[in-house]
Amino acid sequence: MITIDTNQTVGELVRQRPLYARIFEELKIDYCCGGKVPLAEACEKGGIDVEAVLEQINQCDAAAEHTVSIDPDALSLTELADHIEATHHAYLRKELPRLDWMTEKVARVHGEKDSRLSVVRDAFLALKAELEPHMMKEERILFPLVRELESSKELPDFHCGSIANPIRQMEHEHDQAGNALTILRQSTDDYTPPDWACNTYRAMLASLEVLEADMHQHIHKENNVLFPKTLEMERAK
Repeated sequence: MITIDTNQTVGELVRQRPLYARIFEELKIDYCCGGKVPLAEACEKGGIDVEAVLEQINQCDAAAEHTVSIDPDALSLTELADHIEATHHAYLRKELPRLDWMTEKVARVHGEKDSRLSVVRDAFLALKAELEPHMMKEERILFPLVRELESSKELPDFHCGSIANPIRQMEHEHDQAGNALTILRQSTDDYTPPDWACNTYRAMLASLEVLEADMHQHIHKENNVLFPKTLEMERAK
């Protein structure tokens, strides 16, 4: 557990650990322009219990250092589809609006100084535009078919013909998302902030890197586990 000095400024805390930015955003603590205020003072001004903030910080550190991984191959198809929705889709629905705001703000404020930020903004918007309807199609079309297939004794009469058809489309969309992620990493020098970067810039890069890691796990669970096992089950019936 990392010991936090409440006399440290919120800006220093985010600079040392960019993922803390998410906590401060939720609590309406300004870590950017108002980042020179000590954490204890910022909490007092906002009427926030500093001990509760420290607890959230400790939970954030614990989650980052001791992430519990699951074995997707050990889950049933229904369990894995449920897990993907509850974990990865839920994360994206919360994180995409936040990153939309951050990439727009950083590009607007610092775009003239750093031309790469327009590339980052465009790549993120392309990723967001791909993922939002993608999740809807999985939740409303593909995953219900997967659950129906697993629960049926005989092969269901799918409206799409073979379940391979929607799976093929999802894999294509995964490739498109992967291309956008590659652009994000390459255009930010592996998510490395310039020396002059403000805390919002640094938090944006840290969050984009977490997004990439989550997307890799998300796509792996679908492309390498859920989809092949679903196709195997369809053939077996």
